[in-house]
Amino acid sequence: MGSVKDYFSSLGAGLASLVKGMQITGKEFVTPKITEKYPEHRDTVKVPDRFRAILELKYDEEGNHKCIACGICERNCPNGTISITSKMVDTWDGKKKRKLDKYVYDLGSCTFCQLCVTTCPQDALEFSNDFEQAVFTREKLVKQLNYLPEKEEPAPTPEQIEKAKAEKEAKIAAAKAAAAAKKAAAAAGEEPAKVPEASKADDATKTNEEK
Repeated sequence: MGSVKDYFSSLGAGLASLVKGMQITGKEFVTPKITEKYPEHRDTVKVPDRFRAILELKYDEEGNHKCIACGICERNCPNGTISITSKMVDTWDGKKKRKLDKYVYDLGSCTFCQLCVTTCPQDALEFSNDFEQAVFTREKLVKQLNYLPEKEEPAPTPEQIEKAKAEKEAKIAAAKAAAAAKKAAAAAGEEPAKVPEASKADDATKTNEEK
C-alpha cells in the first residue's frame, strides 16, 4: 500500500516540475529576441564590465606594475594556470630585494574564478573584458603578462642617502655603547668585593671583647 502511495506522490511531483518548466519555456518562447550582429558591429557591442575574459597585470602610465613576485596568486590558483619566476637584485643601500622576472599565464586552463585577483596583496591583477581571445593553437593561449621590460632599481634621493647614513651611524653608536656596557659589567664582576674600614674596626672590637 505504501509503495502505491509513494508512486503517485512522486508522479505528482514530476508533473508539477514539468508544468513549471513548461511555463518558463513558454515565457521565453514569446519573449522578443535580440541578435548581436557580430563581427559587423563589433565596435558597438556592449560587453559587461564584470565579464572575465583574460587576466592582466596592471600597468600605470609610466609602465610600472605593482607585482612583488610574492607567489600568492600562483599558490591559490586551483588549476596551476599561473607560473611566476622571480629574481633577487641588489638595492642601492646594499640590501637584497625580490623582483618579478616572468609572469606566465595559461588562458586555456583558467577557470576565471578570480582567486588570484581577490587575494593579491598589492592589487596588481585584474580581469579584462576583451572576449576576442580565439586562437588556432593552444600554445598561443600561454601568455607572459609582464610584457614590458622590467626597470632597474631607481637611484636614491639625497634625503634617502642622508637617512640611511644616519641610521647606520645610530646602529654603530648603539653597538659600541652595548659593547662598553658589557665590558664594564664583566670587569665589575671580576673585582673582589672591598670591605669598608668601619666594618673591619667593628670586627676587631668584637674579637677583643670575646677574649
